[in-house]
Amino acid sequence: MKTRAMQIYIHIPFCVRKCNYCDFLSFTCDDVLRTKYIDAVKKEIEAAADNYSKSQKDVSTIFIGGGTPSSIDGIYIEEIVNKIRDSFNVADNAEITIECNPGTIDSAKLKHYKEAGINRISMGLQTTDDIILKKLGRIHTYEQFLESYDCVRNAGIKNVNVDIMSGLPGQSSEMYTEGLRKVCKLEPEHISAYSLIIEEGTPFYSKYNEVDGMAVDELPDEENEREQYYNTKVILKEYGYERYEISNYSKPGYECAHNLGYWKRNPYIGFGIGAASFVNEVRYNNTDNINKYIANPLDKAIRTNIQKLMMEEQMEEFMFLGLRMCNGISEKDFMAKFGKSMYEVFGNTIDKYVSFDMLYYNNDILKLTDKGIDVSNVIFSDFIL
Repeated sequence: MKTRAMQIYIHIPFCVRKCNYCDFLSFTCDDVLRTKYIDAVKKEIEAAADNYSKSQKDVSTIFIGGGTPSSIDGIYIEEIVNKIRDSFNVADNAEITIECNPGTIDSAKLKHYKEAGINRISMGLQTTDDIILKKLGRIHTYEQFLESYDCVRNAGIKNVNVDIMSGLPGQSSEMYTEGLRKVCKLEPEHISAYSLIIEEGTPFYSKYNEVDGMAVDELPDEENEREQYYNTKVILKEYGYERYEISNYSKPGYECAHNLGYWKRNPYIGFGIGAASFVNEVRYNNTDNINKYIANPLDKAIRTNIQKLMMEEQMEEFMFLGLRMCNGISEKDFMAKFGKSMYEVFGNTIDKYVSFDMLYYNNDILKLTDKGIDVSNVIFSDFIL
């Protein structure tokens, strides 16, 4: 069987300021630590490459996330991507994405990105309302987003994603709908639409977890939140965006190849602190301690949470990751990989949700219905053996 091409993720943990809802591994730092970190990432890339044969080094996608990768000098990004090219076999048509926040992008950085071959920009907008942006702790206004968006387009980037969020404090259904239409009229190729989740350990958790507190009233009620959720698909379809994954929509041909790889369980390597990897049915993370990482950025020395997936776990992942995709999963693919039928392993669960009109099965393909997408996490949990 031909070895599947690798995917690579680079974690840049630095931010200008951490948002009030964010529980990602990110923080501010000084120039000295930033420089040491970039050097360590390049060393890790070089060391990791030595673990793979030439036939295993093919790379189909690169994704630079964070944090805010665009908060650091563009030359660092160019150096990292060049190090990947020197160490691995990056395909000529590889999708190479970098996450950028408005107010941190300029023409000089974009020039470095283009020199590195970056061809996809993912921009974090979240909302077009300046008052809500301030509540979120964002560093930018909507006007600054528009300036950054124009800067990206003027640089010749033809594949742009915009992140937008629903269920935000002070956000009515009408405000969300109006903002979503504004984004659609800019015609980005891809839109990721997420609902706010209040994560433990964030400022929002402290503020909104007090049930008796006045602050809770700022959050949309359940009816308002559901209306925002349902309007998302309707409005995006109106503007030519097709839902291809639970939270992701694109114009035809602009689905995010990197994320599709995650849902299809393609192998990937993560570089930088906290970065996750999945190779040869083994999952592991890098340490989240930046000082430990900088001191010894060698592949095996910084690995944590190493887990060799047993056959049952592989089958579970095939189901609950693959069902995130709106095209669903294939019975033939399951049989080819595991040597048995999906129905032999998961028949009771499949029949249960087909009877509830939450799963649809026909002509080899199993997928969530619209009704099933609404309660997808419940369905996914039922595929745990």
